[in-house]
Amino acid sequence: MKKSYFVALSSLMIIIFIIILTACSGNQNGATLAIEAYIQALSNKDKVQLTNLSCSDWEADAMVEMDSLNGVGLKVENLSCEQTGQEGLDTYISCKGVLALDYNGEAQQIDLSTRTYIARQESGEWRMCGYH
Repeated sequence: MKKSYFVALSSLMIIIFIIILTACSGNQNGATLAIEAYIQALSNKDKVQLTNLSCSDWEADAMVEMDSLNGVGLKVENLSCEQTGQEGLDTYISCKGVLALDYNGEAQQIDLSTRTYIARQESGEWRMCGYH
């Protein structure tokens, strides 16, 4: 009972956060916000939200990505994303910032600018569908 309440409360808080971001960001679109929310969910190690923000084809990859960060302290720093292109159904998003990792006191970073994220609408919602 407590676990389902926590999951529902967490999901509600993330939805409110996304709504606030949408209201405050005039220059961002749904694709950009979905990628930012995905990165934040990855940082929070939130499996439910990460799955909800992923395309059906990317869900397994999202879990592998999150599992690879298991046991590591993780925090998003200076995240900002923008749409950089579009091809067919795919919208390309580039981000700045880092995922700051702490593994037993050893600090490392994943530079988010080295990836171009792919967002796509699926079931009427923007979702993270991979990167290159």
